[in-house]
This record gives sequence, structure tokens and C-alpha cells, in this order.
Amino acid sequence: MEIGMLWFDDSPRPLPAKVERAVEHFRRKYGQQPTLCLVNPALVNGGKEVVQGVEVRGARTVLPHHFLVGVDDEAAGGGSRGPRREG
Repeated sequence: MEIGMLWFDDSPRPLPAKVERAVEHFRRKYGQQPTLCLVNPALVNGGKEVVQGVEVRGARTVLPHHFLVGVDDEAAGGGSRGPRREG
């Protein structure tokens, strides 16, 4: 994910409800469906979840109670490094 929206939610809601709120806000704000939500690894216990068609994946760089929502570069058909140049 090259560009995303950072969402904060420290409410007592369960993880799926928190992700749903972030996804809905992303849709309203940007007019497209996100495909990836990065969260602190403690929230997914080393696994992955899917909420409203969005993959929820742990990332050590995401602080607790924060959600990085966006479109996965690979799912969008692009790479994070741009086009390759032939030598």
C-alpha cells in the first residue's frame, strides 16, 4: 500500500466493527472500496481476517488502536516501486 488513510479507534468495540467503521469512512471520503487494512499484530494474533471484503493484516509499524486503510498495490495491479526499466 503506497497511499492510505490512518484511522484511530480506541473504543471497546470488537475488531470487525472498528474495521467496518474505518472502511465506511474510506468509501465515503475517497469513493472507492479499500482492499487492505493494516493493524497492530496483537489484534490479529499472527493471522489474517477479512471484514467487508477487506483483508486485515498485522504490521509491526502500526501502533495499537490505529488502522491504515487503503488499496493494496498488488490488488490494484501495480507495484510499490513503479515500472521496471529494461537495461
